[in-house]
Amino acid sequence: MRISTLALAVALATAPAAAFAAEGTAAGIAGGAATGAVLGGPVGAVAGGVAGGVIGTLASPPERVKTYVVQEQRPSVVYEGDVVVGKPVPQTVEVYRVPDSDYSYTVINQKRYIVDSDRKVVEVVD
Repeated sequence: MRISTLALAVALATAPAAAFAAEGTAAGIAGGAATGAVLGGPVGAVAGGVAGGVIGTLASPPERVKTYVVQEQRPSVVYEGDVVVGKPVPQTVEVYRVPDSDYSYTVINQKRYIVDSDRKVVEVVD
């Protein structure tokens, strides 16, 4: 019975955890654990956390994109609002394409942000 419960929790937690993938490993773990806990109790929380972490890691931009973003010199813009992973950057903020990838980036308040084609922040690069 425990194995069936674990298998069900993993299966049910994997799909909802995909929604958290753009936020990376930490948010994937948190989202997967929360979803798993609702669906399968403590066992579901563990299974969901593992599944969410894997999905979040797989959704991270490739290392070459991060390297490119760090090496490029672009001016930082000042923005008074919050810049949050999973949320789009304002249309007033210029984004720069990363060659040969589906990502762009911007520099806001001295921090570098990788964004997807919808301008959603997918990672903060230090």
